[in-house]
Amino acid sequence: MRPVRPVAVLGGVRIPFCRQNTAYTDVGNLGMSVRTLGALVEKFGLHGQQLGEVAMGAVIKHSSDWNLGREAALSSGLSPLTPGITLQRACGTSLDTIVHIANKIAVGQIEAGIGGGSDTTSDVPIVYGQKLRRRLLAAAAAKTPKDKLAAFKGFKLAELKPDFPGVAEPRTGKSMGEHCEDMAKEWNIARDSQDEWALSSHKKLAAAYERGFFDDLVVSFRGVSRDNNLRADSTLEKLASLKPAFDKTSGRGTLTAGNSTPLTDGASACLLATDEWAAAHGHEVLCHLRDAQVAAVDFVHGEGLLMAPTVAVAEMLARNNLTLQDFDFYEIHEAFAAQVLCTLRAWESEEYCRTRLGLPAAMGRIDPAKINPNGSSLAAGHPFAATGARIVAAAAKELKLRGGGRCLVSICTAGGMGVVAILER
Repeated sequence: MRPVRPVAVLGGVRIPFCRQNTAYTDVGNLGMSVRTLGALVEKFGLHGQQLGEVAMGAVIKHSSDWNLGREAALSSGLSPLTPGITLQRACGTSLDTIVHIANKIAVGQIEAGIGGGSDTTSDVPIVYGQKLRRRLLAAAAAKTPKDKLAAFKGFKLAELKPDFPGVAEPRTGKSMGEHCEDMAKEWNIARDSQDEWALSSHKKLAAAYERGFFDDLVVSFRGVSRDNNLRADSTLEKLASLKPAFDKTSGRGTLTAGNSTPLTDGASACLLATDEWAAAHGHEVLCHLRDAQVAAVDFVHGEGLLMAPTVAVAEMLARNNLTLQDFDFYEIHEAFAAQVLCTLRAWESEEYCRTRLGLPAAMGRIDPAKINPNGSSLAAGHPFAATGARIVAAAAKELKLRGGGRCLVSICTAGGMGVVAILER
């Protein structure tokens, strides 16, 4: 294995994120990925160039989307000699694809590559139940017409009822929102605090669009030029009027459609390389990916489903001799406002940091003004596999505009995992 080399983030691009069943209903993951990769190729003048690898991801996809990374790369304008791979780790997917590319660059296997992802909850795979699937397979394998008909003996119309993909955790049967409700109750996160966080996300994202921050980060698609979940005119009064979305019976539910991310379609991608490749091709290095970490929690036996970033961050900072306060700003994925607030409260808790993280004291407080300076998922939306690359691209540009600094990226995922990273300029 070669010595580790610095990994440069050169920039990224995405299409506007759109709510489920709106602008992208008939596009699908491949179409969104092709548009996004094509825009990245255009932005960096990569037409006909062979890169080390394109890594894309998708959480909800059809079996026909057998290798989105390769298929999208073939339609992007890159050289067809560029390999492609498809990965998946729920909400952390495109941060994982970026880390995958970064690790190959760091050890000298490739000089440049693209990491990204797409997701759709509009064009979802719909399958039939196991009984009908077995009948169809038996009929397909049958040699004679008589045997084919025999496969359908006893068939009932109820077998035609389709199965839709769900977002419930297989181990618990509870949705992510239901799990987050449990976390909010455990950490005593108030409804008004969640609504205030959500409103702030919308205001910051709207302001970033108005000052042109996203002009070179978001490319129009299907007649849309901005995230259509953005509500620049939202107010605390409007948010307070919404009913609980997950705990509708106890009278203590605090998560609503307003302080939770909606089901969203979209795609994003980032270009990474060595410093030498960037210089040779005339591209500016926006920042470097210094380190990354993945962790998991035992949510099946009581830990909060979305608390794994607290563990991953603690482990990563210890390895890098950094404290939680050694960052100029923070990009924390907002699956739910409550999830962000639980994470912040855990890091401030001496008991939690001692007993769960094995630290001598609390990790401490983060200034909320330093978190998600250009808005985040509550305002932009959350296509599961596209959020990580959205965050990295925005953070890299923010570091450039600031003239330097350090950013902590934190993403919680389904399955009780967390993916985190350090960006520096």
